[in-house]
Amino acid sequence: MTTDNPFFAASDLPYQLPPFDRIEIGHYLPAFERGMAEQRAEVEAIATLPEPPTFDNVLVALERSGRVLQRVSAAFFNVTSSDTSPDLQQIESQVVPLLSAHGDAIMLDRRLFARIEQLYASRDALALDGEAAWLLERYHTEFVRAGARLTEQEHVRLRELNAELAALATEFGNSVRDEMKASAVVVQDAEDLAGLSADAVAAAEVAARDRGLADGYALNLILPTAQPALASLHNRAVRERLHTASVRRGSSGGEHDTTASVLRIVRLRAERARLLGFEHHAAYNIADNTARSVDAVQEMLAKLAPAAVANARIEAEDLQETIGDAFTLEPWDWAYYTEQIRRERYAIDEAELRPYFELERVLRDGVFFAAGRLYGIRFEERPDLPAYHADARVFEVFDRDGGPLGLFIGDFFTRASKRGGAWANALVPQSRLFGTAPVVVNNLNINRAPAGEPTLLTLDEVRTLFHEFGHALHTLFSQVHFPKFAGTRVPRDFVEYPSQVNEVWMLWPEVLANYATHHRTGEPLPQSVVERLQAAEQFNKGFATTEYLAATLLDLAWHTLSVEEAQAVTDVPAFEARALEQAGVAVPFVPPRYRTAYFAHIFSGAAYSAGYYSYIWSEVLDADTVDWLTEQGGLRRELGDTFRDGLLAKGGSADSMEVYRAFRGRDPLIEPLLKRRGLISVP
Repeated sequence: MTTDNPFFAASDLPYQLPPFDRIEIGHYLPAFERGMAEQRAEVEAIATLPEPPTFDNVLVALERSGRVLQRVSAAFFNVTSSDTSPDLQQIESQVVPLLSAHGDAIMLDRRLFARIEQLYASRDALALDGEAAWLLERYHTEFVRAGARLTEQEHVRLRELNAELAALATEFGNSVRDEMKASAVVVQDAEDLAGLSADAVAAAEVAARDRGLADGYALNLILPTAQPALASLHNRAVRERLHTASVRRGSSGGEHDTTASVLRIVRLRAERARLLGFEHHAAYNIADNTARSVDAVQEMLAKLAPAAVANARIEAEDLQETIGDAFTLEPWDWAYYTEQIRRERYAIDEAELRPYFELERVLRDGVFFAAGRLYGIRFEERPDLPAYHADARVFEVFDRDGGPLGLFIGDFFTRASKRGGAWANALVPQSRLFGTAPVVVNNLNINRAPAGEPTLLTLDEVRTLFHEFGHALHTLFSQVHFPKFAGTRVPRDFVEYPSQVNEVWMLWPEVLANYATHHRTGEPLPQSVVERLQAAEQFNKGFATTEYLAATLLDLAWHTLSVEEAQAVTDVPAFEARALEQAGVAVPFVPPRYRTAYFAHIFSGAAYSAGYYSYIWSEVLDADTVDWLTEQGGLRRELGDTFRDGLLAKGGSADSMEVYRAFRGRDPLIEPLLKRRGLISVP
């Protein structure tokens, strides 16, 4: 099976799309083994080259190394997120520690670092262009941050820490995914689902059969704390069951309990941060983001949290007034009664909106239409090209000059083999060094409609579709030389910025009018409803901002612990409660968007650890940019070209905030964000 392994050579498909129709489970492990072995040999040759170090024989050579490993990693980790299986999970458990050790072998190679450091010391004399100079800057920074300057004894401990953390992250992610499947709320009578749409009830019936139940209905959980069905279910007892199942995930003492993993991860991260010269893990992670310091992040959050909580409490008073004396507002009541107030105050009913948001129309006549008008690109579906799952659809993207730009793969439906949430992956990064164009995947978790029925989206799902496509555009528009900088390979607290900007087109009049038509009658969404949607944009923002900030501050609480403080924590729920109280966001009826035990963003990987603040940090840039777009007339090609060429195309090839300043002409202002979220009065 290894002799014809598809990963051993570049794919011969358009855009080097992985040949998923020829990839078998047995191909992955041999490809990882060969990929790591080949890159180790390549790095050994770079480190031991007798000639003096040059930009080409060190940095360009490093960029060229590991091609087999890059190909198999991109395909494998996309599939384990989108369509996993016990066999794939077993391979993942084997491979992740090996990859951690492999990365350490490179980043802690003293011979290699000596050559990089020699180049860095003479960087002013090298006459490098902007992207090349930044490549040297980044390699040097990353090697230092990885521990290249530590002693041999410290290297031994660092390797142990990295290996265990990698294994724990995989274990945590698998446990969260398994508990999501195990924690569905089962009801026997359709009457208990009163309030849900017909297709949601049908999906619950299918979910029950998928679980092997002969009758009844199953409400599957999604990753965040809030479950969409809570907004519609009339039966308060079922709402309470659904909410309780959601918040107890990972902390109820069962086989999927993650609290022991959380404590171990937090302690190991604190130890590693100290070993690398930092006070705690948050200081280590944020130092390499655009925020630069924990103080800067906390200063921004301090401007938001008190106003958000105050707004949430006012919203809670409105809800309690609607409820009356029948009972006291609880978390499982919030979404349900919020929808009642939304209907009364703005005459907006989510159930009545859904017929206007049919998936195919939203995708083609909304998301693709906006991208075409703003950037001049177009999309052509390619059913002849293989994807990794029957649900995944491949589109070829053509540029503003009509030439080929890349591939976009949309995988929109939820399934048991897919992790929760929504995300974007690059299967092939753009790079002039290799002459590669981008291949990007968007994953969502939308419930499939019954056979023969159209898939209708909620307003939030429409927003998610536009958001994730913003990541796709960032990837597709990349125009960099080195693959290290391709597309979304930017600091974590910058990566959400372009995707959040793309959300503005969701309710832009010209775009909305093009896609929001009733799936049966073809009638457009009434203008009166559009106006009410726009009027309601700040509605419930106190809740939305508070639940987000609670998760953000919880993330920082865990990751600002010193080694000694982390060792002293033994009770995860108790620590969480205390942290929320101390941060001023312990609002009983507004739970965090993610509680610790299922906070996959920060514990099933390191990318968002001490970095969940990135969404609101990026939204400062986003809101400032949307103000500019609005002032300049919105959906105009000139503005699209300016944003694309001045920012999106740059990827990570320069300091991200310098790129922003060059694009915007100044530093970002926070006032547009405060106004958007209703946290200050608008003149």
